[in-house]
Amino acid sequence: MGEGTRAGAPTNGTRNGHSRRLDDDEFDRYSRQMVVPGMGKEGQLRLINGRVLIIGAGGLGCPAAQYIAGAGVGTIGIVDGDVVEASNLHRQVGHATSRIGMLKVDSLITHLRGLNHLPTYIAHPFPLTPQNAADIIAGYDLVLDCTDNPATRYLISDVCVLLCKPLVSAASVQKSGQLIVLNCPPSPQGLVDGGPYAPCYRCCFRKPPPPSSLVSCGEAGIMGPVVGMMGVAQAGEAIKILASALHLPPTEPSANQNQNLHQPTLLIYTYDLDAAPGPYTFRALKMSSRKPSCPSCGAGSTLSLEGIRAGDPNYEQFCAVNTPRCVLPLSERVTPAEFHAARERGELPRHVVLDTREREHFSFGSIEGAVNVPFGRLLMKAAAVQRDGGEVRGVLPEGVLTQTAGEGGGEGVEQIFVVCRRGLDSQEAVEKLKELGLEEGGRRRIVDIKGGMKAWKEEVDPGFPYI
Repeated sequence: MGEGTRAGAPTNGTRNGHSRRLDDDEFDRYSRQMVVPGMGKEGQLRLINGRVLIIGAGGLGCPAAQYIAGAGVGTIGIVDGDVVEASNLHRQVGHATSRIGMLKVDSLITHLRGLNHLPTYIAHPFPLTPQNAADIIAGYDLVLDCTDNPATRYLISDVCVLLCKPLVSAASVQKSGQLIVLNCPPSPQGLVDGGPYAPCYRCCFRKPPPPSSLVSCGEAGIMGPVVGMMGVAQAGEAIKILASALHLPPTEPSANQNQNLHQPTLLIYTYDLDAAPGPYTFRALKMSSRKPSCPSCGAGSTLSLEGIRAGDPNYEQFCAVNTPRCVLPLSERVTPAEFHAARERGELPRHVVLDTREREHFSFGSIEGAVNVPFGRLLMKAAAVQRDGGEVRGVLPEGVLTQTAGEGGGEGVEQIFVVCRRGLDSQEAVEKLKELGLEEGGRRRIVDIKGGMKAWKEEVDPGFPYI
């Protein structure tokens, strides 16, 4: 699936020895890199012999892959089951307009071959799962986690622990990103005495974030330079690990057994769109070393590859991936088509539509007459009222509960219809408004519009600019 079969053990050299010569193409291509102190010919040959797996061919994976390929890593595997979409292109710089609809792994490899034809590129055009993760990861020296969901992050880390593979993990959303190097130098599962040893993902993040706090790039947005910077940083760490032979387990005779463990650090980057131009904001948080009680790498761990393949642990259940935040009864929900038809017939004379999307989403378009009440702000105001007391109506903009929408007039609002982007936040908002007593003993009806503005586009207005 690639070009240039230089990866792996060269015929005139060894896997970790570097007796062979660089050919003219390699010398010309990598010379500016080799003269950097600490790299040299030996470091470059380690890169050429190296095998890196990049899981995720999106905003992190694209810039990481570019610099890893440019540096001359000999074998580069890419895992991703998605296809290229137009909304990817502002940040996923390994794809192109001409390749929209193409599998991301194939699109990115096409781009990388144009940059450097020497490495071997291996496409894994499907999602990483508990059933295939070990078989894929086992064939590489080092793993980059460029994914965007906690369940996959825990899976990758657990398999890397069991296979003794270093892991460079990054994440990014909206205007911030983070990066951490895990299990490096790699140590066998259960080895805690005589440390310190490098932590795994579970050592640093024992519990996943609550489902209500998770938002995708599609919902929250993402700035291209932010995710790009994190991907480039991943590539830098990967190159450093391979060139320094830090990826070798301690049983390898060529490993640098005297290498001291650097303090594990979580690098956090913030990009402030509202600030005046100036230096980027970076913070480095010191993390603890391997925890003896860690269920993945600790002394008493029962984690195994066989168990993972069989569904133990259940990563989606652990991260509550499929748990809805709130499910309302059918009597408190209405489809966009039903709402629109009733409004057109004049059956909703005294009502208001609350749109709980963020103002940036709201600015692209909304249901006629809708009032923007961002979900996060609504919850904050509701919490303040419940904590400190105050006027319950204050959680909504002034005048909302006395205005009317549609024909008919009258005093006060009899029905509140709540809508969001995809129908999740709006359900929780309905429950919160009812909890605050805004139903007024049943005199006012509060209803969720099913499926949010995504469903509105599908059922009512195909031309609606859903983002």
